[in-house]
Amino acid sequence: MCALDDCASICTGCGRSVAEIAEWGSATASRQHEIVRRSSARMGSPASQEHSKT
Repeated sequence: MCALDDCASICTGCGRSVAEIAEWGSATASRQHEIVRRSSARMGSPASQEHSKT
C-alpha cells in the first residue's frame, strides 16, 4: 500500500511517483521494470545502483 510524502508526489514506501502508481496496472512488464528501477534509484537502493552498471 502506497503512502505519499508531504508533497504528495512520491510514495514513501516504494519510491514511485503518483503518475507511475496510476500507470502501473496497465504498464507492460518492460515499463514496470523501468518504473521499479527508477523508483529504487529515488530511494537510494544499492540494488538499483548495481543494476545501472549493467
